[in-house]
Amino acid sequence: MTVSGAFYLLLLAACMSTLVPPPMALAVGVVTALAGLSRFPEASRRVSRLVMQTCIVLLGLRIDLRELWQEASSGFAFAAATIVGAFVVGFGLGRLLGIGREQTLLVSSGTAICGGSAIAAVGSAIRASSTSMAVATGAIFILNAVALAVFPLLGRAINLTDSQYGTWVGVAVHDMASVAGAGAAYGTSAALDTAMVVKLSRVVWILPCTVFAVWLTGTPATGGAGSAWRRAAQPFLIGFLLASLTRTLVPAVGAHEVVIKTVATGGFGGAIFLIGAGLSVAAVRSVGWRVLVQATVTWVTLATASLVAIMAWKV
Repeated sequence: MTVSGAFYLLLLAACMSTLVPPPMALAVGVVTALAGLSRFPEASRRVSRLVMQTCIVLLGLRIDLRELWQEASSGFAFAAATIVGAFVVGFGLGRLLGIGREQTLLVSSGTAICGGSAIAAVGSAIRASSTSMAVATGAIFILNAVALAVFPLLGRAINLTDSQYGTWVGVAVHDMASVAGAGAAYGTSAALDTAMVVKLSRVVWILPCTVFAVWLTGTPATGGAGSAWRRAAQPFLIGFLLASLTRTLVPAVGAHEVVIKTVATGGFGGAIFLIGAGLSVAAVRSVGWRVLVQATVTWVTLATASLVAIMAWKV
């Protein structure tokens, strides 16, 4: 192994320690990428995805399934309002900036629901071009990186409670991985658990959004509604629900909560470092300023409106 490869693995190990918060792990990864020190690109992508999904399943062992159902049912109207709002803003900006309907659908879906998973589901259903999907995913990736750094700082600055912060992260941060990272960065189990529960309760909205996209474009869905459900029912999400069911039926699992959280937090740190290390200048340039403006303004609008509502509604 080369010296640079060993140094890369040393950075990874450091980020997997609980001493390095997720935003710092991401920053180290981005600096590593921009400095040209990233190694093992293909393996890193596979490992980061596997580790992140495994850690999400582990977190399911800390959350009672009844809590997840309660959040999904009580927050139904709020979820619907924020998702519709994100689409309205996204389409308004798309018209203003001259961005096509296909690209607008992908960016709006990713912002409103769950980032890359929603983009993949909607893009597959409307037979979007690989270029449109790559650009939308790139824009969401950049904003996820910003969210990881900014959300914990803002949450502390305005003294959000664990419940308020976790709800905000679950609504306004795009991908499940970044939700987990931003939730863990707040430093409390309650904030992380709330963020995960809220985000998972929004994933089921992939199906109606996919149906809407198909109707709007007039394009027959590839695989129909079943395809959307398969996209939503990813193995790690099913694993999370099964783990949560285990916690519900076997309360004794809670005795190992500290160990579970420590292992999951370390895994998130390593996975987030690998995600940051996969960034490239070429990937950033490929997004284009119009789509980046659209994605950013839509996201900031969603984050601001949801924060105001959460502070007024949730203790």
